[in-house]
Amino acid sequence: MKYSPVGMFRSYTREMNVFIWASMINSTGAALMWPLTTIFVHQVLNRSLAEAGFVIMMQMLGSVLGQFAGGSLYYKFGVRKLLIGALAVTSVFQASLVVTAYSSWWGYIATMFVIGFTGNLSQPAIQSFIGFRWADRRDELFNVVYVANNIGVALGTALSGILADISFNLTFILNAGTSAAFAVFFYYFLQHMKEEAAPVVKASSTPSVKGARTQLDHMPDKGAIPDLTIWDQLRNVRLYLFLSVGSMMIWMANSLWGSGVAPHITDQGMEMKMYSWLWTLNGILIFVGQPITSWMKRTIAQPVTSQLTWSAVLYGLAYVVILLLPTYNGFIIAMIIATLGEMLVSPAVPAFLAARAGRNAPFYMGVAGGISSIGRMIGPVALGAAYDSGGLHAVMSVSAAIAVVATVSFLLHAYLQKSNVRAEKNQYYDNYS
Repeated sequence: MKYSPVGMFRSYTREMNVFIWASMINSTGAALMWPLTTIFVHQVLNRSLAEAGFVIMMQMLGSVLGQFAGGSLYYKFGVRKLLIGALAVTSVFQASLVVTAYSSWWGYIATMFVIGFTGNLSQPAIQSFIGFRWADRRDELFNVVYVANNIGVALGTALSGILADISFNLTFILNAGTSAAFAVFFYYFLQHMKEEAAPVVKASSTPSVKGARTQLDHMPDKGAIPDLTIWDQLRNVRLYLFLSVGSMMIWMANSLWGSGVAPHITDQGMEMKMYSWLWTLNGILIFVGQPITSWMKRTIAQPVTSQLTWSAVLYGLAYVVILLLPTYNGFIIAMIIATLGEMLVSPAVPAFLAARAGRNAPFYMGVAGGISSIGRMIGPVALGAAYDSGGLHAVMSVSAAIAVVATVSFLLHAYLQKSNVRAEKNQYYDNYS
């Protein structure tokens, strides 16, 4: 499908459009708080920057565990209970920050951990919902929801500073309100969905991966019944491991913007708004750059596995640009290149797992999301230490090396998928010859 900055939100059913807009509103609310955590801890709670970093790390640890748990709990509770329950609990704890953030330091840390956990508990279910409900258009929907969420992040980030100037409590309450509204939305949205007791399987001349289905359109109230046990699924490393490791490396290296570029900008005497403008550029490119990535997907990166590899190559190229041109103009060029890599990898991971893992997709999305989040958690610490020891050059060198590891991991993942397809075809023809 061809994308244009304006036309990409068209040609969808009313049901799809409602979901896309609701998702964007929810991401707007979520972005009201996270950009201000460091400022809140340092300026309002009078804590050190190291303590602010610890709060963020604990929230990210909750995110990692939430992704892992969400993929498994999908089978126990189903999409309805998991989505609505996780969002409702998240809303309660977000609202509780108006008390816990001021009354107890460790209570605040525990609350942020729980918010990270419950906020990501629903992510595998949301991704699986898209893959199951709209299987015939899931690739483009993963992409358009990604774009919509980034528009929401841009809006939320822009509003967060304005609201914080009025009151940090206002950001906590509005953040909780959007989570609660999203929970109510899903309650009514899923209530009108047609229930099916079993997945709809369409015949295909091509064999599928073990545990997968060629077409799924079910929203069971008590969750899908996986074909394999958890340990059997974990042993299927060819499907998810190198995909997850590559994603983890990408997000670890991409922490350089906060742990390398941001301190370098201030060390050079530039205003922090110069750093903010880089992320403004990122948000604009995600929207207007869709024709570029659409062209790549039609030509040089047709398989999803190729999109993953190209994303790692683009990230690595961006870091090399900063190594060779460590100026603000270099940062702009690198941000443009890295954003193209982000636009390829973010929708590609859930799209691949939805297509290849079938009814086991929620589990693998949770595993992949959890492993990827480890990179987001340890990246700031590792690259912050690199900056302390060798400045921007050290950070860029480490990040470029990590991007090489990500590229190799994605290449190995692509090779294993081709091997799987060949083996499955041979087995299929042996069984029916």
